[in-house]
Amino acid sequence: MLTIIIGAIIVGLILGLLGSGGSAIMVPILVYLVGHEAKVSIAESMAIVGAVSAAGTLPYLSKKLIDWNSVLLFGIPAMAGTFIGAWLGGLSTDAMQLIVFGLVLILSAVLMIKKAFGKSSKQANADNPDRPPLDMRRGLLILIEGIVVGALTGFVGVGGGFLIVPALFILGKLPMRTAIATSLVIIVMKSIVGFFKYQHVLSERGLSVDWSTIGIFVGIGVAGCLIGQLLNSKLNQNALKKVFAIFLVLIGLFVIVKEGTKVFGQKEKPVSTTVLDR
Repeated sequence: MLTIIIGAIIVGLILGLLGSGGSAIMVPILVYLVGHEAKVSIAESMAIVGAVSAAGTLPYLSKKLIDWNSVLLFGIPAMAGTFIGAWLGGLSTDAMQLIVFGLVLILSAVLMIKKAFGKSSKQANADNPDRPPLDMRRGLLILIEGIVVGALTGFVGVGGGFLIVPALFILGKLPMRTAIATSLVIIVMKSIVGFFKYQHVLSERGLSVDWSTIGIFVGIGVAGCLIGQLLNSKLNQNALKKVFAIFLVLIGLFVIVKEGTKVFGQKEKPVSTTVLDR
C-alpha cells in the first residue's frame, strides 16, 4: 500500500510540475514496484491517465481553451490507433511490450531535452502563433500522427502528451495553452478506448485490473497534480525538464536491459546429466 501511495504522489507531482510525463513512469511503477503483470499495468495506466487527464481538463473547459475541431481531427484517428495498438498488445509478449515502452521513454526524454534547450523566442510567441487555415497536407499529417500516437498508447499505455502537444502546436498551429488543453481531451478519448479493449485482452488470460490501485492512484494523483501546479511557478521549468529527461532515459534503459535479457538472453538448456552419467 505504501508503495502505491508513494508512486501516486510522484506521478501527480510530475504532472503538476511539468504538465506531462507522469504517465511515462506509470507502467514501470505498476510493474516493478507494485508487482502487477505488464498487460494489467498497461490497462490500469490507461484508466489512471484518463481519469487524471479528465480532471485536468476542467480548468481549461471553464476558460474555453479547448479546440474541438482539433479534438475531432486528431482524437478520432487516435482512438482508432489505440484500438489497433491494444489489439497488437494482446498478441505481443509482456517483455516485448515493455521493451517498446522503454524505447518510448527514451524518445520522450529526447523531445523533452530538445524542448528545454529550445529558443526563448519560440516560448515568447507560444501563446500567439500565426495560425493559417488548415491545409490538406497538415491535416493529413495530423491524422497520421493521431493514428501513430494512438497505437503507441494502446501498445504500451502512455498518454502520449509529449507527442500530441507538439503536433497540435506545430501542425495544428494552436496556441500552446490551447494545444495542452486539447491534448488532455484527446488523452481521455484514447484512454477510454484502450482501457475497454484491454478488458477483453485480460479476460482471455483470466486477469483483471485492481480497482483499489486505480482509485488510490487517481485520488492521490489528482491531489499531487494540484500541489505540483502550485509549485510550478516557483521552480525552473527548463532545469526540471532536463533532470526528468535524464531520469526517463535511465528508466528506459533499465526496462530495455531487464526485459531484453528475457527475450534475447535465454541460454541453451544444459544437457541432462542423467544422460551423460549412463
